[in-house]
Amino acid sequence: MEMLFVTLGGALLGLLARYAFPRRETHGVLLAPAIGAAVASVVWAALTWAGWKFDGGWIWVVSLVAAGMAAAAFSLLASGSRTRADAAMLARLSRA
Repeated sequence: MEMLFVTLGGALLGLLARYAFPRRETHGVLLAPAIGAAVASVVWAALTWAGWKFDGGWIWVVSLVAAGMAAAAFSLLASGSRTRADAAMLARLSRA
Protein backbone atom coordinates (compact mmCIF):
# COMPACT_ATOMS: atom_id res chain seq x y z
CA MET A 1 0.00 0.00 0.00
CA GLU A 2 2.86 2.36 0.77
CA MET A 3 4.31 1.82 -2.70
CA LEU A 4 1.03 3.03 -4.17
CA PHE A 5 1.26 6.20 -2.11
CA VAL A 6 4.89 6.88 -3.01
CA THR A 7 4.08 6.32 -6.70
CA LEU A 8 1.22 8.79 -6.46
CA GLY A 9 3.52 11.24 -4.69
CA GLY A 10 6.08 10.89 -7.48
CA ALA A 11 3.38 11.54 -10.08
CA LEU A 12 2.25 14.66 -8.22
CA LEU A 13 5.82 15.93 -8.02
CA GLY A 14 6.17 15.29 -11.75
CA LEU A 15 2.99 17.26 -12.39
CA LEU A 16 4.36 20.08 -10.27
CA ALA A 17 7.64 19.99 -12.21
CA ARG A 18 5.72 20.16 -15.49
CA TYR A 19 4.05 23.41 -14.55
CA ALA A 20 6.99 24.90 -12.63
CA PHE A 21 9.34 25.17 -15.60
CA PRO A 22 8.98 27.11 -18.87
CA ARG A 23 8.44 25.64 -22.35
CA ARG A 24 6.11 22.90 -21.14
CA GLU A 25 4.46 22.86 -24.57
CA THR A 26 7.50 21.02 -25.94
CA HIS A 27 6.61 17.68 -24.34
CA GLY A 28 3.54 15.67 -23.43
CA VAL A 29 1.25 16.44 -20.54
CA LEU A 30 1.75 13.13 -18.75
CA LEU A 31 5.40 12.51 -19.52
CA ALA A 32 6.93 14.30 -16.51
CA PRO A 33 4.37 12.80 -14.06
CA ALA A 34 5.01 9.34 -15.52
CA ILE A 35 8.76 9.78 -15.05
CA GLY A 36 8.22 10.96 -11.47
CA ALA A 37 5.98 7.99 -10.69
CA ALA A 38 8.38 5.50 -12.29
CA VAL A 39 11.45 6.86 -10.49
CA ALA A 40 9.65 6.97 -7.14
CA SER A 41 8.49 3.36 -7.42
CA VAL A 42 11.87 2.05 -8.64
CA VAL A 43 13.78 3.85 -5.88
CA TRP A 44 11.25 2.67 -3.29
CA ALA A 45 11.57 -0.95 -4.43
CA ALA A 46 15.38 -0.76 -4.52
CA LEU A 47 15.54 0.70 -1.02
CA THR A 48 13.10 -1.90 0.27
CA TRP A 49 15.24 -4.66 -1.21
CA ALA A 50 18.28 -3.01 0.39
CA GLY A 51 16.67 -3.50 3.78
CA TRP A 52 15.17 -0.09 4.48
CA LYS A 53 11.94 -0.30 6.48
CA PHE A 54 8.85 0.79 4.56
CA ASP A 55 7.48 2.62 7.60
CA GLY A 56 10.66 4.67 8.11
CA GLY A 57 10.84 8.31 7.19
CA TRP A 58 14.04 8.27 5.16
CA ILE A 59 12.74 5.90 2.52
CA TRP A 60 9.96 8.40 1.82
CA VAL A 61 12.34 11.33 1.67
CA VAL A 62 14.85 9.63 -0.63
CA SER A 63 12.18 8.23 -2.96
CA LEU A 64 10.26 11.48 -3.32
CA VAL A 65 13.36 13.67 -3.66
CA ALA A 66 14.71 11.38 -6.38
CA ALA A 67 11.36 11.48 -8.18
CA GLY A 68 11.15 15.26 -7.98
CA MET A 69 14.71 15.73 -9.19
CA ALA A 70 14.23 13.31 -12.09
CA ALA A 71 11.00 15.01 -13.20
CA ALA A 72 12.58 18.46 -12.92
CA ALA A 73 15.67 17.37 -14.85
CA PHE A 74 13.49 15.86 -17.54
CA SER A 75 11.39 19.02 -17.82
CA LEU A 76 14.47 21.17 -18.22
CA LEU A 77 16.45 18.90 -20.54
CA ALA A 78 13.61 17.77 -22.78
CA SER A 79 12.39 21.28 -23.48
CA GLY A 80 15.85 22.47 -24.54
CA SER A 81 16.47 19.40 -26.66
CA ARG A 82 13.08 19.67 -28.35
CA THR A 83 13.53 23.38 -29.05
CA ARG A 84 16.91 22.76 -30.72
CA ALA A 85 15.54 19.83 -32.72
CA ASP A 86 12.55 21.89 -33.91
CA ALA A 87 14.83 24.75 -34.97
CA ALA A 88 17.10 22.35 -36.87
CA MET A 89 14.12 20.74 -38.60
CA LEU A 90 12.71 24.13 -39.58
CA ALA A 91 16.06 25.17 -41.02
CA ARG A 92 16.35 21.93 -42.96
CA LEU A 93 12.81 22.17 -44.32
CA SER A 94 13.25 25.84 -45.25
CA ARG A 95 16.19 24.98 -47.52
CA ALA A 96 14.25 22.33 -49.43
